[in-house]
Amino acid sequence: MADTHQEWLRKMEEQSRAKQASFMDGIAKKLGRPRLAKAPEHPFRGAPDFWNAFEWTPEERIERFSDNWRSVGGHVARLSDMNAVRDFIAGKAKEMGARYVVRQNEAELAELGLEEALPEAAVSVWNTDPDTYWKARSAEADFGVVMADYAAAYTGSVAVLSSKDKGRSVSLLPTVLMIVIPVDRLRTRLGEVLVEFDRAGRENLPAGIHFISGPSRSSDIENDLTIGVHGPGVVYALLVG
Repeated sequence: MADTHQEWLRKMEEQSRAKQASFMDGIAKKLGRPRLAKAPEHPFRGAPDFWNAFEWTPEERIERFSDNWRSVGGHVARLSDMNAVRDFIAGKAKEMGARYVVRQNEAELAELGLEEALPEAAVSVWNTDPDTYWKARSAEADFGVVMADYAAAYTGSVAVLSSKDKGRSVSLLPTVLMIVIPVDRLRTRLGEVLVEFDRAGRENLPAGIHFISGPSRSSDIENDLTIGVHGPGVVYALLVG
């Protein structure tokens, strides 16, 4: 019985490989070139030297990031300092009638004093109360406020890393997301951000590294675009400094 089974498997594999070869031969014929029998050599690894040397000035980075962010439906505000950040968030919260706000447990965000700036709203700080179910608190929040760890101008992306004080739910579940981006964390290329994770080493990486490029955008098989299904539908990038 075992021999019969092994023989059947061998024949099935031969048939599968024959179909695969016929399929690939057909593609090569249509392309008008011989079929490759082995993988081509790739003598170069990583980004080419000219791309590694590519760099924008600080103002160019801010301009290009802002253009890319707005092109996918995000909002950008250029602010002078953290006091201006506090006033901007407070103004938008009042304008939109926000009643619940959740923020990361970060020193820079604590200095904003959102609790005092928003007396009419309940401001929660991630993971400060062991009796609170923080995912639910984030899901009911009108505003989520996070600090960007890195940003890349060329792709218009922001990297937000998770930790016990920086739950991923703060950026994924609220209706409106406010991302505070100090301009000294804004790089030209995404590769400049990724290399920082290599330097940190695998054992030091957080559980979550999230790249955000504007509001949540989803489309079905008919390419019917919907905003805000799998994340915040309104996202502000607050460039500070």
